Amino acid sequence: MRTTISVENGDTLAAVRGLLRQLLEAEVVDALLVPMETPSGTITPALVADPDLLNAANPLAPVMGLNAAHVAGQVSVREPRGRIGVVLRPCELRALVELVKLKQASLDDVVTIGVDCLGTYDVPVYNAMRAGPGQAALDVAALLATAQSGELAPQEGYTFRDACQMCEKPHVAEADIVLELFGADLAAGIPVSLSDEVAEKMGMDGVEAERNQVIEKEPGLKRAEVLEKVVAARTQVRDARFAEMRQRLDREGVEGVFAACVRCHNCMTVCPICYCKTCLFKSPIFDHEPMQYMNWAQRKGAYRLPADTTLFHLTRLNHMVLSCVGCGMCTSSCPAELPVGQVFRAIGQQVQETFDYVPGRSVEEPLPMVTFHEDEWMEMGEG
Repeated sequence: MRTTISVENGDTLAAVRGLLRQLLEAEVVDALLVPMETPSGTITPALVADPDLLNAANPLAPVMGLNAAHVAGQVSVREPRGRIGVVLRPCELRALVELVKLKQASLDDVVTIGVDCLGTYDVPVYNAMRAGPGQAALDVAALLATAQSGELAPQEGYTFRDACQMCEKPHVAEADIVLELFGADLAAGIPVSLSDEVAEKMGMDGVEAERNQVIEKEPGLKRAEVLEKVVAARTQVRDARFAEMRQRLDREGVEGVFAACVRCHNCMTVCPICYCKTCLFKSPIFDHEPMQYMNWAQRKGAYRLPADTTLFHLTRLNHMVLSCVGCGMCTSSCPAELPVGQVFRAIGQQVQETFDYVPGRSVEEPLPMVTFHEDEWMEMGEG
């Protein structure tokens, strides 16, 4: 069903908090995994069981410090567990779907709450904006206002995260509850779609559902039009960057693009799809003996350190490029400011197209590399 959350005094965030509070008070869930604002103003995910504490919930804050699918997996993957509501952006929802397929998360006892994403800033940028004086201060209301027209733009003097600039899937395609920001006049109300099961638990009857579907028909059409415009603009940026990156990879190779890598493993740590409990690159296998380094240096004349950086990235590509959802946390966390996300997405797009696979599209769609089909290579002309 579809309905609209009323917004009083233009306070969109208060309306969202009210919906989350209702989920807890109606005992639809036992706790909510939701971005929370700390006393210092930073944003971090927290598992909230007390409805009164939701006054600090802020799922509309335009900042992304991690992909919360990773922690959603931690609170859902095994039994016993509580009934959890998870508030996620589109890329986080897609990552959660991939983790379910990889058996690193479960959707049993989970209510997914998706929020359309208008764009996010890296944590240092967000903190600088939040502390800025006057016109330089963070203006979330202005960003939310762009949802109606789809004319998304960062605040003057700042830029969205690299991944957000070329994200062609900024909307929630499927969730138990969807906050439909695109195309909506959020000052008047927030369009929300709910699964029948959740609607029933919240006491919304069929008559109300039917009435709301009629009321929301026209805004739904506008949402599609706005999304078409946003997706077209983002896709244009994406294609231009992919083309540039592929040219660079042809010239320099992966080893050249990642030449400044210090193998800090930040990109691996923040990646929601890198889940191995025992990681090859966190083992002593790459702690070579001192004379090994000396032998390499003498044989080649010079040997780049840290060692094995190219192998590290190629191994990661091999492991998770099919499931890369383009959240861009790898780029955001790189101290050398390497375009890790662009490389993975540019290569990933080609691999995903080969298998006709879209990561996060459906939990029912099996992962090609872990599902054997006897004739799949014959279909690709290898017979």
